Amino acid sequence: MDQFAAMRSFIGVVETGTFSRASTVLRVPKPTLTKQIQTLEAHLRTKLLNRTTRRVTVTPDGAAYYERAVRLMADLEELDSSMAVSQAKPQGRLRVDVSSTLATQIIIPALPDFHARYPDILIDLGVSDQEVDLMAENVDCVVRAGPLSDLSLVARRIGEMQFGIYATPTYIARHGVPTQPLDLTQTHHIVGYFNPRQGRAMEFHFTSAGGELCHVTGRYILAVSDGNAYITAGLNHLGVLPMPRFMAKPYLESGVLVEVLADWTMAPKPLHVVFPPSRHLSNRLRVFVDWISELMATPEFGFRG
Repeated sequence: MDQFAAMRSFIGVVETGTFSRASTVLRVPKPTLTKQIQTLEAHLRTKLLNRTTRRVTVTPDGAAYYERAVRLMADLEELDSSMAVSQAKPQGRLRVDVSSTLATQIIIPALPDFHARYPDILIDLGVSDQEVDLMAENVDCVVRAGPLSDLSLVARRIGEMQFGIYATPTYIARHGVPTQPLDLTQTHHIVGYFNPRQGRAMEFHFTSAGGELCHVTGRYILAVSDGNAYITAGLNHLGVLPMPRFMAKPYLESGVLVEVLADWTMAPKPLHVVFPPSRHLSNRLRVFVDWISELMATPEFGFRG
């Protein structure tokens, strides 16, 4: 039984007073109308209407059911209408979590464009390099670099982060130019990056033009757990900076950083938008994911799709 169709038919009969008029108004054949209400009464195990050859009257149970049914159908129509508006004009609040450098260098500067397209979407932007618990913190989505550790999450790949190795001219003047990654463990320093949960500095993986592999943690004076602090440490000559090219780009253009170890490369990291499998992919979340995918595809940031 299509209960909503039966409810509409019942409401129509009550409001028009006869099956014939309800059939005309609802554009439903009279036999279909009759069958729907009979099925509804059987489902509810009560009589809703008293029928005579001249008129239809509502039973006490039918009157009570009519009042609730009218409210329910009004709520349903309002919901349908609001969803239609939402699809045409996404609105509401989004809780998004991103790393500090993605936030400050790419996403926040581009948000005026997103706001111009979707002025009724409000974004609560969590800015942290540490992983968040999407379910516990009620996060709609996060943008993460690197392999996914939690395979229960739903992810959409939006790009690939390219890396380079950099230092300030002042650092090079003091320590010389490193010629191989092992120099970072012996004669040079690296700016360390660590995950507080793991309690150890990150290991960096390098590949030479000839295919030689080299894995180093490197000597460091300072290790940090935040991307912006990482850049600041390098800009203050505290070590060599292996880092994403989008982070280095403005400093390379201004001459504040120069590239070193150009004959060695670092493996790119995939970039994903991730959200919980139980999270309803609302239209506002869908347009945000599409927008950030489009943003990361912009050549100026050095990502690859």
